[in-house]
Amino acid sequence: MGFAESDLTHDRFLDGKLRVWQPKAGYRAGVDPVLLAATVPAQAGDSVLELGCGVGVANLCLSARVFGLDLTGIEVQPDYAELAQRNADENGHDMTVHCADLRALPESVLQRNFDHVIANPPYYLRDRGTAAMDAGRETALGEATPLADWIDAATRRLKPKGHLTVIQDAERLPALLSALDDRLGNVRVLPLAPRVGRSAHLVILQARKSGRAAFRLLAPVVMHEGVAHDGDRESYSAEIRAVLRDGAALALQSR
Repeated sequence: MGFAESDLTHDRFLDGKLRVWQPKAGYRAGVDPVLLAATVPAQAGDSVLELGCGVGVANLCLSARVFGLDLTGIEVQPDYAELAQRNADENGHDMTVHCADLRALPESVLQRNFDHVIANPPYYLRDRGTAAMDAGRETALGEATPLADWIDAATRRLKPKGHLTVIQDAERLPALLSALDDRLGNVRVLPLAPRVGRSAHLVILQARKSGRAAFRLLAPVVMHEGVAHDGDRESYSAEIRAVLRDGAALALQSR
């Protein structure tokens, strides 16, 4: 059925390089998918599969930085999948979006392997906290499919030496690491700290199929300048501002 036009906003990402339709109420993409896209080591011509693509922001931000990508999105919620396809088409990016559960992927996806699989899985366990009132927001934020299923589905779809990149709440890092098996190596974890001296609230994990390099816990990236919030103004660090405004890369390999 889809969202009514009156229920949507048309939002700017990457300082207006992308204009994205998303619901006024429900799950709304913020900085997390932009940060995820920035860390993907894609090159022109690569294929990218995004599991749980929402309205398509991560794939589209990646495509804005690296031209000539072959993009595929999987989204379980029909209304969001429809918006993701619309956003890709209106922004002129080549992406095919499938409305499907990642545990029952379409045959056309199962027959392929990808250079990159990316994901921004739900952060919160359903047995903790209060469920969101909006069904779309709850599906996006509350874990229904175990994190291990996300990692297994992603690993199966990777080419040998392909990269998996995932952003997740820092509290879920133990579960994320335990979901990895010997099919993946070269594991790097980048903590994202809100300010200097503060604990990381997000992590980005990247691994390589058939990789054999040792695990690396990277130095944190600090999101905001200053030690505390000091007013209603943008306070992103220069590195994060370049990612969010200019679509710059946040390369894990060079850290």
